[in-house]
Amino acid sequence: MQDYNYSTPGYYFVTICTCGRKNILSQIIGDSIPHLQLTKYGKIAEQELLSVPMRYENVEINKYIIMPNHIHLIIRITERINPFPTKKHDISNIIGKYKAAVTRNVGNAFMHSAKQKIWQRSFHDHVIRGEKDYQKIWQYIDTNHLKWKEDCFYNSETEAVL
Repeated sequence: MQDYNYSTPGYYFVTICTCGRKNILSQIIGDSIPHLQLTKYGKIAEQELLSVPMRYENVEINKYIIMPNHIHLIIRITERINPFPTKKHDISNIIGKYKAAVTRNVGNAFMHSAKQKIWQRSFHDHVIRGEKDYQKIWQYIDTNHLKWKEDCFYNSETEAVL
């Protein structure tokens, strides 16, 4: 939203896509009961996602799913404990640092150039407005992998398991 302060305490629904929407983060296994299997890149993405709250004192990851070519998450920003934080706590900064850390760690782990593009530029965000909106998004994240072929981010191209 234009002119919105994205460091305001609240809940945010964020979607981060891979560059070219390549299926490099996970695979969906099984037809009757589909489940996600993270790739090596996906495991690094998850590890970095889980470390976000350790880097920011007032940031929580409430829910997430790592799909083949995108990540959905609910981020909660709470009131700052330290009135003079050393790190900027807005959604854009948090996501930018997250994407950079994943790119760097993938490069280190697999001897790729740190300039290798893993992520699409920018990200999608939605300010969650109330409990009903929160529950709807939570349910969407919970069931996203079950409806993969109907997903707007679906890409039938298969990538090698990384």
